[in-house]
Amino acid sequence: MQPFPDGTLATLAALDAAADRTVRAGLLLPWANVAVETELSRLGLRHTVFHHARLVPPSRTTAIDASFWHGLREASAQALDSLSHVPLDAVMLACTSAGFTNGPPLPGGVFTAFEALLRALTEAAVARVVLVTPYLASVTEAEATAFAEAGVEVLAHASLGLADGYPAVPPDQILALVGQLPQEVVGAAEAVVLSCTGWHTLPVIAELEHRFGKPVLSSNLAMALLATRTRAGVGS
Repeated sequence: MQPFPDGTLATLAALDAAADRTVRAGLLLPWANVAVETELSRLGLRHTVFHHARLVPPSRTTAIDASFWHGLREASAQALDSLSHVPLDAVMLACTSAGFTNGPPLPGGVFTAFEALLRALTEAAVARVVLVTPYLASVTEAEATAFAEAGVEVLAHASLGLADGYPAVPPDQILALVGQLPQEVVGAAEAVVLSCTGWHTLPVIAELEHRFGKPVLSSNLAMALLATRTRAGVGS
């Protein structure tokens, strides 16, 4: 059975409703990220709880670059330690771009948001996507390459060219960005991926799924899907 028969949000709600116990997921958050807590709290999940710890890179920067990605990874061990008394079923670094760029190794068992995206696409048997991000073009291209190396073909991609300020991107701008993709290519894709945990994509998910008639997967929804699936041993 395809995991997204009625859309990503409906699939997520069904997984959460089927849980026979509370699932607890630890999220290691970039220190300026406000979108993750905002979006996950609005999903209405009853059996999935998210526990947050802030990651402050030594450079104290917020713009995505090597010092930011490396800094998040370096800060992950201490942030994870702050959650050590919480019985967690899964732990995720809530940054997508840190998952396909170089840097120090993460503590064992920590997934990145990029890995959550890959797992969600694998569960859905999706092999062809279109990719939309707020990132710089070079970062978006690096992500497309990482997807390809993992067996997911990016048929086309579009990006805003931003290094920072992702929470300020309004829904209309996301819709317009998706609209820049060639419609015939979107039609050939099996899903639309809205990458990055830092921008607010939840307001446009249902509209885009209705418009294109296919799943729309964001980084934040992918992390929620990974968390809800831990009860079945996925991500554990």
